[in-house]
Order: sequence, then structure tokens, then C-alpha cells
Amino acid sequence: MLAIKTEKAGRLVETLKLALEIVDRIRASGPAETAGLLAGLEGGYVEPGPSGALTRGKVEVLPTGRNFFAVDPTQIPTPAAWKVGVESAERLVRYYRERYGRYPESVGEVLWSIDAYKADGEQLSQILWLMGVQPVWAEDGSVRGVEVVPLEKLGRPRIDAVARISGIVRDTLPNYAYLIDEAVSKVIALDEPLDMNFVKKHYLETLEKLKAAGVDKPEERARARVYGEPPGAYGAGVNYAVEASAWRTDEDLMKVWLQWGSYAYTRAMYGEMNVEAFVAQLSKVDVINRNHISDEHDIFGCCCYFAFHGGFYNAVKALTGRSDIEIVTVDTRDLSNIEVRGMREEIERVVRAKLLNPVWISEMMKHGYRGANEIQRKILHLYGWSATTKLVDKWVYDELVRTYVLDERMRKWFMENNIYALEEIVRRFIEAAQRGLWRADAETLERLNEIYSEIEAVLEADVTGEVQGGSIDVYTHADVPQWGEAVKRVEEALARVRK
Repeated sequence: MLAIKTEKAGRLVETLKLALEIVDRIRASGPAETAGLLAGLEGGYVEPGPSGALTRGKVEVLPTGRNFFAVDPTQIPTPAAWKVGVESAERLVRYYRERYGRYPESVGEVLWSIDAYKADGEQLSQILWLMGVQPVWAEDGSVRGVEVVPLEKLGRPRIDAVARISGIVRDTLPNYAYLIDEAVSKVIALDEPLDMNFVKKHYLETLEKLKAAGVDKPEERARARVYGEPPGAYGAGVNYAVEASAWRTDEDLMKVWLQWGSYAYTRAMYGEMNVEAFVAQLSKVDVINRNHISDEHDIFGCCCYFAFHGGFYNAVKALTGRSDIEIVTVDTRDLSNIEVRGMREEIERVVRAKLLNPVWISEMMKHGYRGANEIQRKILHLYGWSATTKLVDKWVYDELVRTYVLDERMRKWFMENNIYALEEIVRRFIEAAQRGLWRADAETLERLNEIYSEIEAVLEADVTGEVQGGSIDVYTHADVPQWGEAVKRVEEALARVRK
């Protein structure tokens, strides 16, 4: 008992010492900021220092005022991030098992650079643990590679993972692709039952398809699990198609997503188009995830959220036609309570927190033109999620229409501050109804069209040049020769793999 009390007292003393150190570092930040600023203005030397999130325990970023660098890729994932990744992976597996009574065979992962810059590799760790491997750290904290975790310790099958990375991950974090590729290479070489090693199972199935299709380098291509845009390009393309109304069916959006993101990144391949293998691997995906680490951003903050994540989900659904595909976000904002949340629930969480929150709305209204634009962009991105996932319920559209369009006071504010934002909002609601994404009642839809006509009348009177009309012109790659040629490679690959 005495030993236990002594141990607890020792931990308490260490905690208090750390707290006092943090206080000193915070107090030093003020003078350091001033000194760093003045040194920079004078062209002098500014001491370098790390950056990162204090909420992730990155005490070393203090004191501020230094010339911070984003990250040291060789140190990722950190041991602390690894613990979070292991926990989040197990919760993700449990989430799917509770709903379908079986293990997911493959997880689709939307993997962005924020995972390194803000979370020290938590989602990378999640991917590695799903496959049943763990990092090998050197004494200096650098990651030297990965090693296989025995099935007895893992306690479940090795689950496959297919990562859709961003262009920034490709450019600044090549170790992400290398570590995942090393993990796949080691796992597919194991002598294990295929029902306990889904990575190897899918590798062999993909390899068979690629050989039958006559694809070159089938072994290398079947092993690829990291995909992104071609070198020099950025984005997922789906946002452009959605915002330009350049799609008719889910398959149209699937082809756009594949056209942009079917380039493989491994230790042997850098940005080679690998559509056949990618399509074969996507057909095995059961759940699609992106980690959410902070409410500094949200799923309506940028078009890339629905383009990457929603586009991934739409592609798998369109390819397979299955009803047991899940799309989730692993919420690690509170590390003491990691949560896996379905995307319908996440959409509604953010809708309530911002778009339907009177406090948020009033704060946006203070910013006039810019605030109206921010509201418009979030509604546009909500529409993007609706187009790619079909998970925006009727009540969400109904409440947004009442709040931003049918409310006379709000409509008057838009007309006075940013009529273009109002025009876009109303147009998207009408388009959602026309596409069957929102089952609007006849009276509401009629009123929306009346308001849209009123907006057009104002624009035509006040603006010279072309004004976008109320009709929604829908076109696809079939209508644009150059675009159609770009998609042709995807269509040919689909035909070969789907045989």
C-alpha cells in the first residue's frame, strides 16, 4: 500500500512540474513573440521551433515567437499518436461489426496532411493497426519501418485499407505511402488463412483480375493501397462537377472521382495510373472514414470534404450497388472519448451547430457581404454532401429554406448585402428538388421559383453582361469531347474489371 501511495505521489509531483513548466513557457511567449518579430523585421536570425496543436500535448511549440516548421515526417507517427490510432481503429471495427455482424474486410480512408500537421499521424496509425502492423521506432524517435503484429496479439483478422491521399500528402509526406506500402508487402507475404488476412485475400483477387485483363506489372499494381491525383494536380474533381451541375447520375460522379484519383503511390510507383487495381480494391470496401480532430474546421468548410469523402462513398456505392456500405467520421477531438459517427449524424450535428444556430447566423450577418458568402458556401457544400451521399434528410432542407429564403427579414438582408449569395442558395435548393435529393412540397417549391424570378429581375436590371438564368443546364463528360477523352481511360478499365 505504501509503495502504491509513493508511486501516486511521484506521478503527482511530475505532473505539477510539467504544469509549472507549461506556465513558464506560456509566460515566455510574449517577450519571445516581440523579440522574434523585431529580429525578423531587421533581417536577423529567428530561432527555429516546432509547430503543432497544444490540445495534442505539443508543449514543445511553446514559447512561440520562433520560426516554426510544420513537422518532421521521420518522427510520424509518434508513440502518443499510435495509441490514439490503435484505439480509433478498434472502435471503427466495432462500429461496423455492431451493425452488420461481421468484420469489415476493407476500410476506405480519406487521408489528408492535417493528420501529420495537427495529429502526429493518428489516422496513419489507424491504417497500420487495421492491417496488423506497428511502427518500429529508433532511439531518436524516428520511424524506421513497420513490423508485423501476430494474429494472437491482434485478436481479429487483418483488415485491408485503401487510402485516398491529398496532393499535399503526396508532396510533403512521402513516408505515408512508403509505410503503408511496406505494411502491405509484409502482410501479403504471411502464411495465414485468407479469412484472417483480408489484405492478402484482396491482393490475390486483384492480382487474378489484373492478369486476366492483361495489365502490366500486375504484382506491383495489385499491392498498391495509396491513391491520389497525378503529380502536380490537386483535388478530387467531384466538387467541380457538382458545383457546375455537370452530372446526371451517381455513375457520372464515380467516373470523375476515379479519373482524378486513380494514380498509385508506392515505393516503386509514383503517380502511375492504376485504375483496374483501384476499382478491384474499391469493390471490397465496407466503410469509408476520415478522422475529425478539431472543430476549427467542419465538413461544410470546404468543397474538398464532400469531394474526397462523399465522392469516395459514392464511387463504392456506384461500383458495387451494395446497401451495407457505411460512411463515417472518427471523431478524436476529445481523446478521452473517441467516437465513430455516421455521416448523416455528422451532417446534422454541423447543421445544428452552425447553419441553424441563431448565434452563428447573427455573427455572420455582422460581416455583411462576406458573411452572406460564407452562409452560401456552407449551403453549397451541404448540397454537395447531398449529391454524393443522399444523406441530407428532408427536414434539413425544409429548415434551411425557412431560415434563409422564406424568412422575409433574412431575405431582405441578403438582397441588401449580397444578392448573388441569395441567388446561389435558392438555385441550389431548386436543383436539389429537381434532382430528387429533396422532396419539397409543391407550395414551397412554387414560392422558391417565385423568389428566384424576383432575384433574376433585380440582377437583370442592375447588372450588365451575362446573368445566369433560372434554368439548370445539366451536362456530363459525354457532352464535352475533351472531358470525354479524359474519362475514356476510366471507362475502358471499368469494362475490363467488371467482366
